[in-house]
Amino acid sequence: MDPLLLVIVLAAVASAFCWVASLVSGDTSWVDRLWSIVPVAYVWVFAVSAVADDADAGRLILMAVLVTAWGARLTFNFARKGGYSGVEDYRWAILRGRMSPVLFQVFNLLFIVLYQMTLLVLITLPAAMARTHPAPLTAADVIITVLFVGFLLGESVADQQQWDFHRAKARGTADGFLTTGLFAYSRHPNFFFEQAQWWAFYAFGATAAVASGGGVWGGVINPTIVGAILLTLLFVGSTVFTESISAEKYPAYAQYQRTTSMLVPLPRRRDGARVS
Repeated sequence: MDPLLLVIVLAAVASAFCWVASLVSGDTSWVDRLWSIVPVAYVWVFAVSAVADDADAGRLILMAVLVTAWGARLTFNFARKGGYSGVEDYRWAILRGRMSPVLFQVFNLLFIVLYQMTLLVLITLPAAMARTHPAPLTAADVIITVLFVGFLLGESVADQQQWDFHRAKARGTADGFLTTGLFAYSRHPNFFFEQAQWWAFYAFGATAAVASGGGVWGGVINPTIVGAILLTLLFVGSTVFTESISAEKYPAYAQYQRTTSMLVPLPRRRDGARVS
């Protein structure tokens, strides 16, 4: 079977499972539970296909290994927060309370399941680009690998700092919201590093296209950039919604917003001027 077609079939099966499971259980976090798993499977489909066809698979295997590391880390972090033990994302519960049951189920099907599961296919399509443009690894791949690993480590540190803070809150030795460590430079450093990894992943596909003779259009900038763009838009929208909840819960959060960058880590502003 064509690897892209196989990925689409797998995504359709995963989507159907998430939707049915959400209806049966009343829990809409099933896509969250597959978020760190299905992209790994999709990229390996492209990598194994290249190996089976005796194509130059070095870049694809590298991409698959890096995405596997991404998935393993994210799965671990999600699991330790109770994500696989029936804990639903609190934001879905809030949205459910703001919508009628029928409207929420429409939102569940169209956005939570179909949009997000489609997005998980789109962000892995640079692997399809590398599959259709086999070429030897280059110095650019080394640079992209270093960046990807750096972003992976950055997200690991941010998630660990957040984990430690929430454990301290549970013990009663901390309160409010986290503003130290990486969170002194970005209100959501883990979100920034998550997106950055997928932009680096896109760069692998672009490098393959360029190495195969592509120019700026179709090479450096090619259709698979849609996945990274839509992921960024999803994170921005999710961040704005999350922050609206935090601002309602913590009066001091508004000052944090005025002094600290939302996503990109930047020095904290001292004059109280709003930063983006």
